[in-house]
Amino acid sequence: MDPEVLQAMRRWPDVPHAFGWLGLDPRGRWRLYPEGGGPQAGPGELIANEQIRRFIERNYAGDEQGRWYFQNGPQRVYVHLDAAPFILRRDEGGTGLETHTGRRVASVSEWLLDDEGNLYARSDAGPGRIDDRDLPALLEALRTPAGATLLDALDGRQAAPATRLSHPVLGTADLRQLPADEVPAALGYCRLPQPKG
Repeated sequence: MDPEVLQAMRRWPDVPHAFGWLGLDPRGRWRLYPEGGGPQAGPGELIANEQIRRFIERNYAGDEQGRWYFQNGPQRVYVHLDAAPFILRRDEGGTGLETHTGRRVASVSEWLLDDEGNLYARSDAGPGRIDDRDLPALLEALRTPAGATLLDALDGRQAAPATRLSHPVLGTADLRQLPADEVPAALGYCRLPQPKG
């Protein structure tokens, strides 16, 4: 986090948390809900200012309950997650992954495929969903023990279903298939944070 943010947290430790004002969409774009109603109030407004986006990303973290937030000076602004805490994209070289905040993913310890066709990763950078624009290339790069691509395995062109996958940069990890509504609990995050009751 930025030093001035840490200083503000120490100076004003009791500022109430904010809920319903900020969201992260499935493409890794920040959305502002000016009325504070969260996604129930509408699609929100994209935050287009690069400087503001970078400030949010440098001061973005998760708490012990799996709620993700932006530390805005002394105030925590909890984030509604349309997909996951991180959106994972192919890195600049096209061989690995990085988060929407620009952090490199060094390894993946588990892949999760939901029943809607979305692929998630438990990574050293945190829990994330693969950006749909990069999903086809990743499905080709992930290999089963028999050497088939994950895409071929999912299409049924391999006799046994894939349960372990290898990637030339991200290593080897198990694949688990589950319903979409079970993914947040499986990866330990909360999509719609609420104040502690």
